[in-house]
Amino acid sequence: MTIKGRAFIAGVYEHPRREIPDRSVSQVHAEVALGALADAGLSLADVDAYFCDATTGFGPLSMVEYLGLHPRHVDSTETGGSSYVVHVGHAAAAIAAGQCQVALITLAGLPRSSRLRGGPGGSGAPESAFEGAWGMAGAVTSYALAAQRHMFEFGTTGAQLAEVKVAASLHAQHNPDAFLQHVFTVDEVLESPMISSPLHRDDCCVVTDGGGALVVVSPEVARDLERPCAKILGHAETVKHTDNGRIDLVSTGAAITGPLAFAEAGVSHQDIDYVSIYDSFTITVIETIEDLGFCEKGEGGRFVLDGALVSPHGKLPFNTDGGGLCNNHPTNRGGITKVIEAVRQLRGEAHPAVQVPDCEIALAHGTGGSIGTRHGSSTVILGRQDA
Repeated sequence: MTIKGRAFIAGVYEHPRREIPDRSVSQVHAEVALGALADAGLSLADVDAYFCDATTGFGPLSMVEYLGLHPRHVDSTETGGSSYVVHVGHAAAAIAAGQCQVALITLAGLPRSSRLRGGPGGSGAPESAFEGAWGMAGAVTSYALAAQRHMFEFGTTGAQLAEVKVAASLHAQHNPDAFLQHVFTVDEVLESPMISSPLHRDDCCVVTDGGGALVVVSPEVARDLERPCAKILGHAETVKHTDNGRIDLVSTGAAITGPLAFAEAGVSHQDIDYVSIYDSFTITVIETIEDLGFCEKGEGGRFVLDGALVSPHGKLPFNTDGGGLCNNHPTNRGGITKVIEAVRQLRGEAHPAVQVPDCEIALAHGTGGSIGTRHGSSTVILGRQDA
């Protein structure tokens, strides 16, 4: 069963705050839920399906009670930063199967406030006892491992990685809610402190509180709404892992999800006007662009030179909200903001300085976990409602 044209994103909302010490996680969920529903022209009473990850209490069990929902379909798929791109596909599939009509997807987290307050840490994952002993406990170390291998195999340079941060910052300066609004230079990135070689501090995403929400609806509901919707054209998801020690550090799950999503959407790379690429680290973008097929493997570092990622006139405008590198990375689940900005672009509602002219088809991709060990990947391709 294809989901192409069977569901639409009707509402989006991103929490405007990046530090929220005066709210609970549940309160942030509620605020973004109401924001997205208002954007769609709907209410909580219209919702018959609910999606979130399992990081808040019992996930949907806790949140549907808190929100006063009575869904007939729920989903708490957890694949890290790709979770909320996965949820879009699952919501579309549920709608196409007749299981629901209006799906609400919410994300909320307070990692910045929790860290400042000395919140809990640690991991109960089965691999933690083995990898933590060798310095792989933090995400940056495993991403650095992938970056180092990419440099070794393909001659990628730190300056090329820095171009990704520069492009994100050029966009973030136009986003009043962005955590970082400073426009970076390549030299500034390279001169920032080394965190885990070869990744500098400014190769890393920001740590923020925040959240976001999406409303996915059936074609019948979409037809009656006043706000323009984004049509879901194609979707795919996968998990890539260490394969018991045979990991390929220079490729990601996007090599699987990209071709599948393009095939379902029935579009080519030349048709894509805008991309939202998960940017937990600069190397994440380089490898994802390659694996999605926008350039050959190993050419990502050269591909991003000369303003290639800068909107509106670069050859592949990306992350026009500033992305995770500069804008927002709520509770390490930044896939939702990638979808939100893609919808803004399709609606023509991005900041005028970064709006892609006549944006008709957009791609959003989420990466969760670590490209240096195990991660989830999910790709969604969206089009304008009238396309």
